[in-house]
Amino acid sequence: MELTIDQPFDLGSSLESGQAHRWKKLDDWYSGVVRGEFIQIRQKGQVVEFSSGPSPEASAAAMLRDYFRLDDDIDAIYSDINRDDRVAAMVSKYPGLRILRTEPWECLVAFICSANNNIARIHQIMERMSEEFGRPLSLNGQTRYTFPTPADLAEAGEGELRRLGLGFRAPYVDLAARAVLDGVLDLPALVRMPYLEAKAALMERKGIGSKIADCVAVFSLEKLEAFPIDVWIRRALGEWYFPDQKVPPDRVLLEWAMDHFGRYGGYAQQYLFHGQRLRNKS
Repeated sequence: MELTIDQPFDLGSSLESGQAHRWKKLDDWYSGVVRGEFIQIRQKGQVVEFSSGPSPEASAAAMLRDYFRLDDDIDAIYSDINRDDRVAAMVSKYPGLRILRTEPWECLVAFICSANNNIARIHQIMERMSEEFGRPLSLNGQTRYTFPTPADLAEAGEGELRRLGLGFRAPYVDLAARAVLDGVLDLPALVRMPYLEAKAALMERKGIGSKIADCVAVFSLEKLEAFPIDVWIRRALGEWYFPDQKVPPDRVLLEWAMDHFGRYGGYAQQYLFHGQRLRNKS
């Protein structure tokens, strides 16, 4: 099936920008599992071709439009964030990089696993958990697995998660699974909460600091003002905004960034992150 996209959209940049951790690329095709659907997808100009299962492709098409946030007013977002010259340069260099609307539970686990970790390693851990505890899905002769539910991971327990390579992150994922199961952590409710309340609720859980909470907020909870500060962003802000001076601590840096970048700070952050990470590769 095909989707024609009449706005700036870059499939590769969006899937490879550290937001989602279960996409694999072979030639020009990406394959991944999104919200229980096995998706194989590629882009040719303004046309996106995809196959999907188990649901009908028409249902998957609507889901993908939602996942890629094609309902965002991207022109208004660009107009806002391009007030900053550095961000404008990144938008010009990587036009069509989009924030994804990822599933909150999977997003939460992925970013708990991001602590002291690199993107390739997070991919491996997420895939291992899925293969071990998810449900198999087949499409065009390939098999992938759904991401395990909170019940699946709570039943597996900390020991099994350590065996899969989560290390010190295992108890935090285990505790998060139990909090969601018990209703102590209500992820759908966080979508409806104001940003700072949702962030505070996430940070009540062990293993979830400011950066992880902001990643979950912007990539899965509709908080486009959230501005995650990780090592790449700290490096980008230090080099591009605080040259030849001591970079402020993260708490101060975050206050500055939220004031400077405003309501679409999450989009600005993603362009700065992508640009900093790829600067020596292009």
